[in-house]
Formats: sequence, structure tokens, C-alpha cells
Amino acid sequence: MNRCPKFSYAIFSIALCALLTGSIATFSSQARAQAEMQTMHRNFPKAALRGELVVTAPPAIQLDGQADRLSPGARIHGAQNMLVMSGALVGQDLTVNYLRDAAGLVSEVWILNPEEARERRAGAQPARNFLFSSEVNTTPRDDGKTPFNQLPVYPQQ
Repeated sequence: MNRCPKFSYAIFSIALCALLTGSIATFSSQARAQAEMQTMHRNFPKAALRGELVVTAPPAIQLDGQADRLSPGARIHGAQNMLVMSGALVGQDLTVNYLRDAAGLVSEVWILNPEEARERRAGAQPARNFLFSSEVNTTPRDDGKTPFNQLPVYPQQ
């Protein structure tokens, strides 16, 4: 007396094939995503500056050797563009792009991977469509002959 129908082996083999196909597709998409992350190109804001960052004792940092500070709520993006806590970076010398907020504190930081660090980045100058008078007239105003404690003598008319 055979209690197992013969078609159950067919159903089992179909289910097994479907399971294997799904797992292969999952693993290949994860591998593809990981490969894309290694070659990912991030677009940084034009106002972002390049610098060398060392986190000393969060929120205190050194930026290009000068003491500076992270703003409250500052975001640090790692080389894979994932958020990194500042405490995990203490003592590491990192090449970064960064932005400052209105108070002058460092508000956003991107840790650069070696490919991004090789790219040249121009110093970010504020964009404006006017010149200051000091930029227009480059001739010196002081001739160096009048001592600082004497007023100039003007001819009387």
C-alpha cells in the first residue's frame, strides 16, 4: 500500500528549483550592489571645501591642523556614503570634503575614498556678481612717506 502519491516528488523538485533560483538572484544582486558601492561616484556640493580632518574629542576637531568644531547635528558620511558617528573616528587622519553652516561650524562632512581624494578640487570661493572697491583699485593708497602719527597737509585755497 503506497500512501505517498507520485506527484509529490514533482512538486518538491519544482519548489526546490524555485528556491535555488531565488537565492541565486538574491546573492547576485547583493554582489552587484556591493561592486557598485566600490565604484560609486558621489556628487559633492560646489561650495564644499577639501581638508584634512582629525576628530580629537567630539565635537572638537582639527581641520587642516587648526582647532575647529562640529555643529550640533553634524552629519559625517563615510567612504561608502553611510553615516558615521564622530566618536568612531577619534584620532584618525582623514581626507574629507566639508561644508560649514551659518555660524561657521562644520555641519556636513564626506570622508573620501582614494579615488575621490585623487580628484582635484578647486577652492570654493563665494560666487558673486560684483567687485569690492579694494579689488578694483589695486594701486597702494599709502605712499609710505607720511608717518602714521602726522596728518597730511593739504594746500590751502
